[in-house]
Amino acid sequence: MQMPFKEIVSSEAEIRDLLGYPSEIVKKKAIQYLDAHCRNFISMSPLLFISTADDQGLCDVSPRGDVPGSVLVLDEKYLVIPERPGNRRNDSLRNILLNPRIGMIFIIPGLEETLRINGKAFVIKDQDILEQMKSRDKQPLLGIGVEVEECFIHCAKAFKRSKVWDTQSWADNDALPSVSAILKDHVNSIEFTEDVIRKGLEESYEKRL
Repeated sequence: MQMPFKEIVSSEAEIRDLLGYPSEIVKKKAIQYLDAHCRNFISMSPLLFISTADDQGLCDVSPRGDVPGSVLVLDEKYLVIPERPGNRRNDSLRNILLNPRIGMIFIIPGLEETLRINGKAFVIKDQDILEQMKSRDKQPLLGIGVEVEECFIHCAKAFKRSKVWDTQSWADNDALPSVSAILKDHVNSIEFTEDVIRKGLEESYEKRL
C-alpha cells in the first residue's frame, strides 16, 4: 500500500512556526513529585491509561480501571498500580521489562481536566504492598511500581471537544459497535462464532474481574 503522506514535518522548528510556543503557566506547571493535589486526584480516579514501549520503540496504551483509590501512593515519589486479571497478553508488563519508561493519564468521571504522570516503571511482587490492594477479596499477584519523574494537569480541551461526559452526545445503544462481531471477524476461525465469543465475554466479565 502506497504511503499517503506527502508533506511530513521533520523538525521542531517547523512545528513551532505553525503552532507556536506554550504559555508561561504551561511551561511552569510540571512538578517532579506527588503533592497533596496529585494524591487527591489519584485517590478519586477509577480509570487511568498507561503507555509503554518495548526496546524497539513499539508502543502500547492500556486502560486500567478499578474503584477510586485502587492506585496506591506510597510517598511523594512512588505509586503502585495493581495488575488485575486481564487477557494475559501482558503487553505492558513485558514492555516494562525491556524499557522502563511509562506515561499515565488519570481520569475522574465528570472532570474534563486530567492528570498526567511520567516516570520509570518496575514489575513488582512485594507482598506487603500487594496485600494493601485487595479487591473483591483477591490480592493482585503483581503490581506496576512507578518512580514519579513528572506530574502535571492536562487541559480540558480534548474532553470539551469530544463531549465525552455529555450523555446527550452519546450514540444510542443499538448503534454501538458489536464487540463480539468485531472479534469474530478479527479472529477469523469457524470455531469462534459471534455467539461463542459473546458468551465467553459475558462469562469473563461476570466471573473473572
